Amino acid sequence: MKTFAKMSATYAPTLKEDPAEAELASHKLLLRAGMIRKTAAGLYSYLPLAWRSLLKIETVIREEMEAIGAQEMLVPMVTPAELWHDSGRWEKYGPELMRMEDRHNREFCLGPTHEETFTDLVRNELRSYKQLPVTLYQIQDKFRDEMRPRFGLMRGREFIMKDAYSFDATVEGMQKTYEDQKDAYARICERCGLRALPVVADSGQIGGDTSVEYMAIADAGEAELVWCDCGFAADTEAATAGVSVAEGESGELQKVLTPDCASIADVSRFIGVPEAGTRKALAIVTGEGKPAVVFVPGNHEMNDVKAEHVFGEFHLMTDEEIEYYGLVKGFIGPVGLPEGIEVYADACLRQSEWWLVGANEADYHFVHAKRGRDFCIDDNSWVDVVTAQEGDACPRCGKPLHGARGIEVSQVFQLGTKYSEAMGATFMDEDGKEKPFQMGCYGIGVSRTLQAVVEQHHDEGGIVWPVCVAPYEVEVVPLDVKGEVWEAALGVAASAVEAGLEVVVDDRKERPGVKFADADLMGFPYQVILGRRGVKNGLAEVKDRATGERFDVPLADVASWLANKIVPLRA
Repeated sequence: MKTFAKMSATYAPTLKEDPAEAELASHKLLLRAGMIRKTAAGLYSYLPLAWRSLLKIETVIREEMEAIGAQEMLVPMVTPAELWHDSGRWEKYGPELMRMEDRHNREFCLGPTHEETFTDLVRNELRSYKQLPVTLYQIQDKFRDEMRPRFGLMRGREFIMKDAYSFDATVEGMQKTYEDQKDAYARICERCGLRALPVVADSGQIGGDTSVEYMAIADAGEAELVWCDCGFAADTEAATAGVSVAEGESGELQKVLTPDCASIADVSRFIGVPEAGTRKALAIVTGEGKPAVVFVPGNHEMNDVKAEHVFGEFHLMTDEEIEYYGLVKGFIGPVGLPEGIEVYADACLRQSEWWLVGANEADYHFVHAKRGRDFCIDDNSWVDVVTAQEGDACPRCGKPLHGARGIEVSQVFQLGTKYSEAMGATFMDEDGKEKPFQMGCYGIGVSRTLQAVVEQHHDEGGIVWPVCVAPYEVEVVPLDVKGEVWEAALGVAASAVEAGLEVVVDDRKERPGVKFADADLMGFPYQVILGRRGVKNGLAEVKDRATGERFDVPLADVASWLANKIVPLRA
């Protein structure tokens, strides 16, 4: 039989002050409201109130997965190294992969993701196209040994994740499964109360050719993204936008003294041109160990993720390397570069013929440098490495892009045959031929979603939970825990439970101010406040936490009044 909870019996130790370790509002509030506690860097315990919300998020996920035919299961968190060697990721994944040995000196890792495990699971079981498609998923703890875990649940080392893996016979089948998952992810965000954009993303360590992230819009988000009113949105690491480039003046090549102008801003001010009219030079050593210089518009940055796709595991030259290769820091240009230096330029500069560039001599720049006359960029040396930014042209409609920050809460990938080919995971097709599975993978950060909800839904007083994921939907706050006020509180709470609502009663012997502050801090959607005067008049004061509105409701009608408000808002 369902009943209401009591605050005195709920383990939710609140804090009056913001913890010094917390930077984001959501991190502070989850700690202050007694929802989470830090065990070590990047490791958090979920206390009862947070756990109730996490279970609601998981319920939403399970319902949406079941609606599209995905099947839940569970695999070990610990994964044998052989599987990662099969896929080729044991060395490539990097130090975030927590490696270990057992007592028999066999190598294992803590799973940060489980492409290898699920591919291994089906490669000897799904043998015919008649058994396909199949999508399997789990909700499980993951571990990534982040170098700098921060922001609470946003970038932890151990975290709760839903990960799904699909196996199809054809590319078209894989694409359909991918679209089904993508649509389900949009519904999950909406049902959890998140305002999220699907953005074109880089596939990172997971791999594959196509990926979309769902970004919860938040000023505190780690990710930068650009979006357009036409519906286009992309992570700046993956966005290809129309970059407007200012053309330099035409004329004969001229060397200009630019003393102490080692930055784009300095050159722009000294010569009197916009930063977009200058060219920024990045000196790098490519993954193959070759020295190169990459040119981008002066008002843009080179994107490390895009550049890694072009140059492999490159690095920016150190001061010692710049000197070794005969370059001059702050004054590098394409005219008269030392021999052996490869030259690249972002593709957006193809439209520009006249450049303002470094003269490869300390305190000098060239104006009127003409491409094709004074320097050349080979046809195969135009690359996409620039970071898209607000104001660039939308690649879909041409209008200026908006800039925003976001919290990545989920991501979907089309993997193709990346893992199935590497691991020998094949099936027999209609013609009797062995073919590798067409795969997709799909991840949701469950614990990160919890904090993203708080980041989007809070105010000066504390958390403002959406009904769909609130630990409790109603808090009954009696200002006296004895006599007729207490009796009224018990009656209201029991009626609300009978109406199908989730209720907690603040039965603590605390001052009203303390109860009000904690009620706002914990953020339950509706507060039913009971005092002597109201009870004598047969009334309760009901506060809507989200709007701050207060309503006088007859005691006998409180449960039905709340049910009419709450039930339609449930996920």
